[in-house]
Amino acid sequence: MGQAREPHAGWTFLTNHSRVLAAIAEDRTTRVRDIAVRCRLTERAVQKIIADLEEGGYLTHVREGRSNVYRIAPGTLLRHPADAPATVAELLAILAHHESARPSPARDHDST
Repeated sequence: MGQAREPHAGWTFLTNHSRVLAAIAEDRTTRVRDIAVRCRLTERAVQKIIADLEEGGYLTHVREGRSNVYRIAPGTLLRHPADAPATVAELLAILAHHESARPSPARDHDST
């Protein structure tokens, strides 16, 4: 466990940080293991990214029982000066729109 499936070589348009943030935005109680599978990263990489996001003020978490509940700071500005004055909420809105336009795997298999 903890190994990324189908590793990708080369560059991509989205960073792993944005992928992890989008996974958390979709489910505030998601587990590191589930984020790793969704983002095709190792659990260790996801833990590091979450720590980066918390250190940068983009994310906080509270412990509820054996689980973490994450809170995203939607008004936080994106880090790169070329992205100014875009916020985390704006980035997540774009990613959510992209996800809603993507056919689900279940629908792909229904059309025979």
